[in-house]
Amino acid sequence: MAGASLQARLVGAGDVRIPRIDYLLLFSAIALAMIGLVMVASASITMADRELGYPFYYALRQSVYSCLGVASGLVLFRLRLAILEHLGLTLLLSAFVLLLLVLAPGVGVEVKGATRWVNTGLFRLQVSEPAKLCFIIYLASYLARHQEDVHTRLTAFLKPIGLLGIVSLLLLAEPDFGSAVVLGATVMGMIFMAGVRLVHFAGMAAFAGMLLGGAAVSSSYRMVRLKTFLDPWADPFDNGFQLTQSLMAIGRGEWFGVGLGSSIQKLFYLPEAHTDFVFAVLAEELGLLGVCVIIALYSVLVWRALVIAAQAVRAGNPFASHLAYGIGIWFGLQSFINIGVNMGLLPTKGLTLPLMSYGGSSMVVMCAALALLLRIDYETRCTCEGLSASGIAASKRTRVRI
Repeated sequence: MAGASLQARLVGAGDVRIPRIDYLLLFSAIALAMIGLVMVASASITMADRELGYPFYYALRQSVYSCLGVASGLVLFRLRLAILEHLGLTLLLSAFVLLLLVLAPGVGVEVKGATRWVNTGLFRLQVSEPAKLCFIIYLASYLARHQEDVHTRLTAFLKPIGLLGIVSLLLLAEPDFGSAVVLGATVMGMIFMAGVRLVHFAGMAAFAGMLLGGAAVSSSYRMVRLKTFLDPWADPFDNGFQLTQSLMAIGRGEWFGVGLGSSIQKLFYLPEAHTDFVFAVLAEELGLLGVCVIIALYSVLVWRALVIAAQAVRAGNPFASHLAYGIGIWFGLQSFINIGVNMGLLPTKGLTLPLMSYGGSSMVVMCAALALLLRIDYETRCTCEGLSASGIAASKRTRVRI
């Protein structure tokens, strides 16, 4: 009764019957966020005590970010997809404004040679996070409006690719190579799921791969990262220090870990232990068992996103399906890349582990994306159960059993 009452308040009193939400998706997201909060506290406690005199400084701020993320999620969950669909172009322009704003002199905050943040007062906003979500929403709207053209016309396929190229250039100017890779791969995945011709897709994928490869080798610091990735032990006390410490942390974890809070590598050895490399601390403290649990939770989250997208296709809502595919691909890619970097399977990139790494921008935006997934699932179930639904193609939807 309490769950139904909460859903009624979230979606509005005008609905006669309230379909259940995807509790498996919700549970996996909550579990990841809670485990992440514990690991951020464990990974940062010593550093926070030494540098700030308060051991739980980062854990407390992460709790605040989580609350802000939940609040933003509740707001977005109440927003009908039809409204979001019509805001696609506005959100695209917002993404461009954010990416240009951070590059403006005196506005962007530089940290370790990268200008990726804007100071909001409460926390530093990493503009690439909301920009990625805005672009994904715009692309879902574009694919829904031009679905037939994307299947048949090369120009309809190239238009979003051109916009992606501009966004990628702005991201590389910060520089934020990792976000450019994630967004580019997510966009290509969404276009592939939209049914673009394979020859067009293969040609563009090859061209994009060459561009990214050229960008990787054109920068001296990226070349250093590539060489370090190939042999981190060649310079374990300088360029390879972070990766070798991460590998040692993962290796010490063995089957069941050294125990929660007992990590040695987090004691000023492993840089960014509570942000980009929180997975390595988790592997050290909770072992292979903890790693398998985390991977399983991310797998469930991505699986439910793809299922929700497929259900939206059958319900006749192209915008919802493209958006769900985009969010699912985004979560899966970013999780895979972060874990791969921690394990030495991929070159080092500054990407957070969704819902787990410390950071306000990532937490709030990821919670917002999950809320959109839940809203897609809710509206799809409304359509299937004969309740009111939203979207440009609402009149064409058919009822299906989920």
